Amino acid sequence: MTEASVLNIDTDSLVQAWQKTLPTVMKTSDECHIQADEKFPDTLLIHIKNAGRSHYSFDFRCKYVDKREVHVDFLDVEQDNKSIDEQTEDIRLLIEDYIRDIHECAQQLKGLTKQ
Repeated sequence: MTEASVLNIDTDSLVQAWQKTLPTVMKTSDECHIQADEKFPDTLLIHIKNAGRSHYSFDFRCKYVDKREVHVDFLDVEQDNKSIDEQTEDIRLLIEDYIRDIHECAQQLKGLTKQ
């Protein structure tokens, strides 16, 4: 088990907590998968599959700045496993929604990460 550098929780427990909590703040039909970034112990990689007919999937990097705050980077969006332009209005709105969901999840887990 690796210790997250700015957190007092091991990475495996952090990933499990995110995997349990993030779906509760997202639209119920969307799916997510959380994994630790092997290179950076205070960073999570988040993959979200949009439940709509568009078959979009999104990748984000979520880095803990401190025990309460995260910085979220959008990495990629795909449709049917092919990268697509993220500059369309629909895609930008979905990215913004998911970033809000990720921040909300971090807020819900602050009791765990502040220990």
